[in-house]
Amino acid sequence: MMSFVAALLPVVIYIFVVYKLDKFSLMSVKRLLLLVLCGMGTALVCFGLFWLTGAFIPETVSDYLNPVIEEAVKAIPLLWLARRKKIVFFIDSVICGAAVGGGFSILENIFYLLMVEGLGMGTILFRGLEVALIHMGCSAIVAAGLMFAVRLTERRKAGLDVKRNDVLMAIFLLIAAPAIHVAHNTFHFNPLVQYVVVFGSMAGLLVWTYQYDGDMIHRWLDKGLDKQVGLLRSIREGHLGETKTGAFLVSVKETFPPEVFFDIICYVQLHVALSVAAKSRFMTREMGLDLPLEEAQKEQYLSQYKEYITLEKGLGKTARMTIAPVVKFYPADRKSLDDLLAECQPSRH
Repeated sequence: MMSFVAALLPVVIYIFVVYKLDKFSLMSVKRLLLLVLCGMGTALVCFGLFWLTGAFIPETVSDYLNPVIEEAVKAIPLLWLARRKKIVFFIDSVICGAAVGGGFSILENIFYLLMVEGLGMGTILFRGLEVALIHMGCSAIVAAGLMFAVRLTERRKAGLDVKRNDVLMAIFLLIAAPAIHVAHNTFHFNPLVQYVVVFGSMAGLLVWTYQYDGDMIHRWLDKGLDKQVGLLRSIREGHLGETKTGAFLVSVKETFPPEVFFDIICYVQLHVALSVAAKSRFMTREMGLDLPLEEAQKEQYLSQYKEYITLEKGLGKTARMTIAPVVKFYPADRKSLDDLLAECQPSRH
């Protein structure tokens, strides 16, 4: 019994650490457990695949191939989360990726205990920690790569500039994780040295990714926020043509009846106001100034969002298509707005 408890210990430690580090409360207990279960499901899929392919794939080849298959299968739920905009920031990728990898390592450790007899408690704990580390770390790196890839895809669809370095970073992360896993499974030396090398590689890569992600977020905040504040000011002061976006709106004015164009301007103004509020709130929390919103602010944001949705439904298809480039929410925008709206919801007692 103690052996199985030891096999679960690394994931339990991980969950505890995540809740200590997750200052933004991005992950609920329910979602965390579901991701762990998804990881266990991917482990079952991989074991089934290895059982089918074991008869005709030599062991020397499987040492290289199996880690790649494992990372590809674990990436499936992470890709779904990234496409659904559930993985937007670095901390999202670490939490979600490590949860899936942790679930995978649980089953792998348990199967190892069932198949190998006479293992000491020290071996069980040490191996459990190493297996958990390699699966959690690699899955977190893959999740970060998928996060970058989705961001860049959204920017390309919107016709925005995509930096070459950002593309290379996404590709590098998606290649680095299976490469580290293959190296771990292929090259065996002193267990303690191997553990230190794996831990150092994972930590270094994740720290570098965190810093790179921070640079991308600051670019998103600085450039996007400046443009939106300028547009909001030009609308409120009646000088719409002073910004590029405002000039675009003025250029399509004659296309729509006056009442429809008025609704379009109101819709754009609400979109920009909500986006600015969400980004400002994100910046405040990022700096550690997580001060509670006043009730009047909460009511204002909820009222604005309700009016925004009402106007969106009332605008015709042609109008929505015309202004789509102006009011598009990118993954980071949607995430920050969802967090703001969730914070504004009445508390339940």
